[in-house]
Amino acid sequence: MQRSIGASRALLLVLALSALEIPDALAQARDVPGARDYPGIGRFAGSVITGHEAKDFDAARLQASPFREGRPTGERKVEGRVTRLAYRSNPGPSILEVARNFETQLAKAGFETLLACETDACGGIPFVEAVDTLPMPLMWVDGFNYRYYAGRKAEGGRETYATVLVSKSNEEVYAQLVVAVVGAIENKMVDAGAMAQGLGEKGHIALYGIYFDTDKAVIKPESRATLDEIAKLLRAQPQLNVVIVGHTDSQGAYEHNMDLSRRRAEAVSAELVRSYRIASTRLRTAGVGFLAPVGPNGTEDGRALNRRVELVAP
Repeated sequence: MQRSIGASRALLLVLALSALEIPDALAQARDVPGARDYPGIGRFAGSVITGHEAKDFDAARLQASPFREGRPTGERKVEGRVTRLAYRSNPGPSILEVARNFETQLAKAGFETLLACETDACGGIPFVEAVDTLPMPLMWVDGFNYRYYAGRKAEGGRETYATVLVSKSNEEVYAQLVVAVVGAIENKMVDAGAMAQGLGEKGHIALYGIYFDTDKAVIKPESRATLDEIAKLLRAQPQLNVVIVGHTDSQGAYEHNMDLSRRRAEAVSAELVRSYRIASTRLRTAGVGFLAPVGPNGTEDGRALNRRVELVAP
């Protein structure tokens, strides 16, 4: 009888531990919040997005030819709208199978191949060390076993580059897709005068010079110039109170975007109070997610317009 009770307790302990592992396993089988496939390219069947980064303006480095004697011979640096996506596939497919599927899809999307090579033909470890990748564990790269692709597409007066890096870790295949749409940087600076004019004429002004990483509510250092102008406006008009409203695009769940937009607005308010000594009583915050779009969420350009912070005159 005692032995039976002990066995039962052991079984219950095993079941309890297994139950604790289930949520983690489910989380590993889902895309990271707010991420989706790049339009027209997609993903290898059965894989999940482990990392996602989209910048309205950034630089992407690619290799258009193999390394020679450990040095690049065809490195290019392109600037514009850059999207980076990392995927993980379950054990089973080979690096070549995953890579070929991406290359075939990119060819269908109109990309011409600049370079397609494997480890030794690319240039070994020095080559892959020169490839910009999302950090581990979002993307894993084995310098002794990988495949690389770079392609270019010119369409409608616009130049687009794409790279794919595929490697393996513990039998799981990892792939990183980078798409860079070449373009000049937009002037997103709005000075205090323009803010005052927008508030006076329309009751609100959209600000695109406050930056956050994807799915984050921590203000990036490059936002300082716009924050300076907001503070300048508020100091010049001591009686002015504003509502700081956060906006997102439609990527991700409704509740998540509502919360993210609210936290971003709160981050701007907190920074104005902390660094500029603006009275907190003059600032209110709200987050409306994607409920007030100014562009179509079905396009990259529209989503870029929708990701913003607004000042609203109450």
